[in-house]
Amino acid sequence: MTSPAPHAGPERTLVNWTTLIYALHAFSIATGILGAATVIGAFLTGWPSIIAVILNYVKRGDARGTWLESHFRWQIRTFWFGALWVVLCGLLVVLTLGVGVIVVWIPLAIVTIWFVYRIARGWIRLGARMPMYT
Repeated sequence: MTSPAPHAGPERTLVNWTTLIYALHAFSIATGILGAATVIGAFLTGWPSIIAVILNYVKRGDARGTWLESHFRWQIRTFWFGALWVVLCGLLVVLTLGVGVIVVWIPLAIVTIWFVYRIARGWIRLGARMPMYT
């Protein structure tokens, strides 16, 4: 019987944390799809995604220098770049004195699809034990 690799334990723990974070984000997306909230609203303000981002920051130091570091970066960037796009859409509406509300749904729909893509793509690559290319 062979013994496990010396880093199998810590890496396995980090894989579990990364999986949990993807699951929390996916739960937020599902809440937005199935509930009264929008996907964007659930993703950016729902407790699962807020907890996920906090966990990203708490655990990313443990992932530094491993292939999982790219997943932590991917997850953090997904949240914050999504927030940036939503703020920019809000500014469009405000700066156009409400006229922008006619077209703002288009970039918001794109951000919604982007959230789903980023979480699905990251989770698939994690399952394949592949780093993210960021």
